Amino acid sequence: MSKLSGKLLFRIIGLLAVASLWGCSSTKHVPKGEYLVESVDIKIEDNKDISPVELVNFLRQTPNHKVLGFLKLQLATYNMSGSDTTKWFNRWVRKLGQPPVIYDQALTEASAYQLRQALVNRGYMGTVVEIDTVRRDNKKKIDVTYHITTGEPHYISTINYNLPDSAIAGIVMSDTLSFTVKPGDLLDRNKLDEERIRITELLRDKGYYTFNKEYITFTADTLAGARDVNLTMNLRRPHLSGSDNDSTALHKIYTIRNIIFVTDYNPGQNYGNYDFHALDSVRYRDITVLYGEDRYLRPQVLYDACYMKAGGRYNASEVDRTYEALGRFGILRYVNIDMRQVGAVGDDVMLDAYVLLTRGKKQGISLELEGTNSEGDLGFGVGLTYQHRNLARGSELLTAKFRTSYESLSGDFNGLINNRYMEYAGEVGITFPQFEAPFLSYNFKQKVRATTEFAVSFNYQERPEYTRIIAGAAWKYHWASRQNNLRHRFDLVDINYVYLPRSTIDFINQIAPSNPLLRYSYEDHFIMRTGYSYYRTNKRMIASGALRRYALQPSVFTIRATFEAAGNLLYGISSLTGQKRHEGAYKVFGIQYAQYVKADADYTFTRNFNERSSIAFHAGLGIGVPYGNSSMLPFEKRFFAGGANGVRGWGVRTLGPGSYDAKNSVTDFINQCGDIRLDLSVEYRAKLFWVMEGALFADAGNIWTIHNYENQPGGMFKFNKFYKELAAAYGIGLRLDFTYFLLRLDLGMKAYNPAQNQERWPLFHPRWGRDATFHFSVGYPF
Repeated sequence: MSKLSGKLLFRIIGLLAVASLWGCSSTKHVPKGEYLVESVDIKIEDNKDISPVELVNFLRQTPNHKVLGFLKLQLATYNMSGSDTTKWFNRWVRKLGQPPVIYDQALTEASAYQLRQALVNRGYMGTVVEIDTVRRDNKKKIDVTYHITTGEPHYISTINYNLPDSAIAGIVMSDTLSFTVKPGDLLDRNKLDEERIRITELLRDKGYYTFNKEYITFTADTLAGARDVNLTMNLRRPHLSGSDNDSTALHKIYTIRNIIFVTDYNPGQNYGNYDFHALDSVRYRDITVLYGEDRYLRPQVLYDACYMKAGGRYNASEVDRTYEALGRFGILRYVNIDMRQVGAVGDDVMLDAYVLLTRGKKQGISLELEGTNSEGDLGFGVGLTYQHRNLARGSELLTAKFRTSYESLSGDFNGLINNRYMEYAGEVGITFPQFEAPFLSYNFKQKVRATTEFAVSFNYQERPEYTRIIAGAAWKYHWASRQNNLRHRFDLVDINYVYLPRSTIDFINQIAPSNPLLRYSYEDHFIMRTGYSYYRTNKRMIASGALRRYALQPSVFTIRATFEAAGNLLYGISSLTGQKRHEGAYKVFGIQYAQYVKADADYTFTRNFNERSSIAFHAGLGIGVPYGNSSMLPFEKRFFAGGANGVRGWGVRTLGPGSYDAKNSVTDFINQCGDIRLDLSVEYRAKLFWVMEGALFADAGNIWTIHNYENQPGGMFKFNKFYKELAAAYGIGLRLDFTYFLLRLDLGMKAYNPAQNQERWPLFHPRWGRDATFHFSVGYPF
């Protein structure tokens, strides 16, 4: 990034610093006789097992937000405004900032009650909370401290069961191995509530449609001792009986009589007045489909997406899986399953399940314009995407993409013809909302609910040093949980053919005739691989109008892992058929194919202190091993270090491998890649004002090779010295969070440089031109 951008960032930081100190007093807008809440502390006097941080969310009133733990930047911004709110500037500044938090005794007492209740729920029945306030009248400020004494906790001694319904008792007692509450546990009401929910889900999967957790209660008897509790689980009678003492009242079991799909349901219309008899009716196996304008979805497709069974007992999990399957239908905009009670047969209550569907737009086209900035090289791109969401009346998604981009490159390219990067890319794919595979049974496909993707692609790239053409084809499966917090992808086959014209090879012969790594990176090659990707997080989504956002949680983790293997099938065929090697390698269609295994994993943990500040940790590890038909990994499969999502004191592909010291600006982006990567990062994030966020970060990491390549001296991984080759960087960041997307500007500075013949500790001898690197990107780095 240019020096101008650096000056701009420092000006912004300077303005923020001025804003934080603006005004004669932080109590400028505190009314007379009122107090600014300066600090709120929680002190637990007798229990080291409980951290005050765990209780912060129960406070009803907290001080103004502090950046870095001491700067009340948003309050300072608010205090920049004048008292006349009729002026637009004052209103605008106040909107950017945060008004002073005025002490409220009622909220303080409510906080004390919430704190006590939270600890009582965890088993500390004798908790006492005392409030201590210190007023500083001369400064119009107040400090609040909650002193908490928890006493000794209560433990569960025995568990008894009062389940007068024999059918439910049989179901519950046959599942005792799954009980989450056991003798010896703390008397934790939160755990008891989780057990109520678990049993409710168990019973709703056994036909008890109207059952909810309020029918299950726990009674605690403390007569056994001061700290020991006899716990009894109670089952309440149905509400219709009018009394829990009515021994004849039993919870009803519900059976699904009919399953009816309504394909053109209008959510804005009164459902009770719907005239279903006027619709086109089709019977398919044990479902009925009621069509409106046309039969835009085939009955078989709807049947395959339905896990409920006509004539079977109500099962909440089957209903959820039906929602999940229909949610993958891109043609559907709205899905709702409504159960209607339609009488009884014997002891079973009968239900008709109405699956209400509302179709969305069948086709769409979108145009995307983007600007790029790769280490100061500016460019732009244009993308055009066409989608058909119901290609063959099965919600098949046809996607056709075309993209072109241009980038002006800086640097010395040894008198090459041009200094630009051009790319033209196209892809056509079709995605089926169900698992498509030959020779597999219907029952297996039902168990593995996945989307199936077939795609072909073409990519043409032109750089000063090469022209490259890539053709590809793929067959993939995707599946995820309904909450989308667990996702899998299985690449059954992914084929890429990389072709480089002869002129590129001539160029390589000129600049690096003895560099095998460089030559291999610019030779035609063929990759046929199989892969698997795993993603898991505990993030919880919440709906906010038309927007879905993540709920604030005390801690959030994310795990990403991938594994792929290439060339094994082709190598086996080559060996079995007695194919001759050419230059030490087997070939297919006259092209050497790659053979390797590669694994990659990333773990991110974020601790949210409150809505405005958090700290995030990231660790990443990857390794790729060529073998058999390959002596090194294909260039596009190798790891690189530095950049906006790596060690941010270096630009992308300018760090490593190991202690390798880059020399040649034309070829080093090839040499600076490896077979092993290790990344470690920590980042403190805090909201400043408006949409602005600030960050402080520290990164460490590098890449290494698994072999000692002549053109990458110092790059080989060795257990006895790799830790000495971990590069380190530190820096600050500015982010603009627009909810839908986040723009990020990071300034990274080198702290420790493992490269040979370089300043080893720039942390103590910083030089702006040598050690500073700017990164502009979209989204958080991890």
